[in-house]
Amino acid sequence: MIRNIFSVSALTLISRMVGFIRDLMLANVLGAGIISDAFNVAFRIPNHFRAIFAEGAFNAAFVPAFAKVAAKRGQDAALVFADRIFAYLLLAQLVLLGLALVFMPFVVNLLAPGFGGSGPRFQLAVELTRITFPYLAFVSLVVLIGGVLNAVGRFAAAAATAILLNMATILTLLAAGSFPTAGHAAAWGVLISGLLQFLLVAGDALRANVMLEFRLPKITPEVKQFWRTFVPAAAGSSGSQIAVFADTIIASYLVAGSITWLYFADRMNQLPIGVIAVAVGTVLLSEMSRRIAAGDEAGARYAQLRAIELTLVFTLPAVAAFMILPGTLMKSLFMHGAFTADDARQAAAALAAYAFGLTALVLLRSFTVTFNARGDTKTPVIAMFAAIIVNVGLKFALVGPLGHVGLAMATGVGAWINIGLLGWFAKRRGLMGLDERANRVLPRLAIAFGALVVVLFAASYGLGLVITGESANAERLKLVILMALGGVTYGGALIALFGREFLPELKRLRRGVQG
Repeated sequence: MIRNIFSVSALTLISRMVGFIRDLMLANVLGAGIISDAFNVAFRIPNHFRAIFAEGAFNAAFVPAFAKVAAKRGQDAALVFADRIFAYLLLAQLVLLGLALVFMPFVVNLLAPGFGGSGPRFQLAVELTRITFPYLAFVSLVVLIGGVLNAVGRFAAAAATAILLNMATILTLLAAGSFPTAGHAAAWGVLISGLLQFLLVAGDALRANVMLEFRLPKITPEVKQFWRTFVPAAAGSSGSQIAVFADTIIASYLVAGSITWLYFADRMNQLPIGVIAVAVGTVLLSEMSRRIAAGDEAGARYAQLRAIELTLVFTLPAVAAFMILPGTLMKSLFMHGAFTADDARQAAAALAAYAFGLTALVLLRSFTVTFNARGDTKTPVIAMFAAIIVNVGLKFALVGPLGHVGLAMATGVGAWINIGLLGWFAKRRGLMGLDERANRVLPRLAIAFGALVVVLFAASYGLGLVITGESANAERLKLVILMALGGVTYGGALIALFGREFLPELKRLRRGVQG
């Protein structure tokens, strides 16, 4: 399991690095204004629907169902089941695409009412969203085929798809002069990437002899069970998107650039979520589903605890950096071209607010797997909606005094409520609890995190006295020094706290050996 996590994480990290180059280009070319706000809305809308109907809900319902059919009746029967689901998904996406293209002005006005329903920002958002929306149909098929590949132990192709999204956008941005605006160039890059992603996973599925075929929709016991789990999972995914919808809706009423400031702060926040949480959650769902289907409850719980420990090891440094160094990060990375120093400061304030909930956001997938791997997609929905009520309520309460920063802060509070409820539900049912190793590891990780926070805070203050000015180069020099100090501090603390266990543990994790 751990080997697969590292494999997916490595590919996701490459994707994030390429995505960082894409974001640099977006900041440099689009800046933070009307065109950038319109593109971000056009990019978010198909991604909202993808998160609801494809990626989150589908994986939660499909992977355990596929594993159960494969365990009982063999892989051929599981592939027939996947073919049936493929037919439903394809037909649903075609209907949704047709409706969205016709009613796109209504959709944009619903999700970005602050654009006013007219004017250049609204018209551009409608035009760009009509370009990006077909991306949803492609990526939905990618998620389905990727789910089959994950269920049979093949993770690389699905994990690499996001690389193509970023590369396609970069290439179209390089040719931005050939488009009406740079926003058009980025939008076409999103659509082209959908086709490329589909070709990538389809090719891997053909090589693995698990490529899906179109079969007429048919109701079977397995399909009925899938729908029984998919519907609450989709409700849960829609619940998580309500908060994102609320961010876009409320931010559309704020000053121009607010949506873009939140976008770049969230892009930084999504780095550990994408590299760590998505990779761990993807592999852990498949691992726990197989173990539970085989009756190995103890092994499933062991795998989950080790995954949580691994998640924290790599997440805590990001939390410390985002809390203490948000300005240095945003200025050194994005402050050039059309992205001004004020834009960097505004995005940094949002990043610091996001850091409050980052640990909870990263751990959410590992906690949700507790229920999804057992075919229970209803319990996460209950926790999700309780958290969403608080989240959205806080957004309206905090946006007045804090502006876009209040939206980010409310997201973190909602994440902690969500994970607290999931942990409480799991403990009540006896599905989760710390073992002897976790009781030993977690306090030591907390001490290492504390040491890192103290060193970064002191070093950042000291460097601010020595390296003056607000130029991007000065901030980059600070960032390099602080990263080196932080790496030495955190790594040294882990070695000091875990002693001789640390290096052998890393080797065992790298090899994927469990014990």
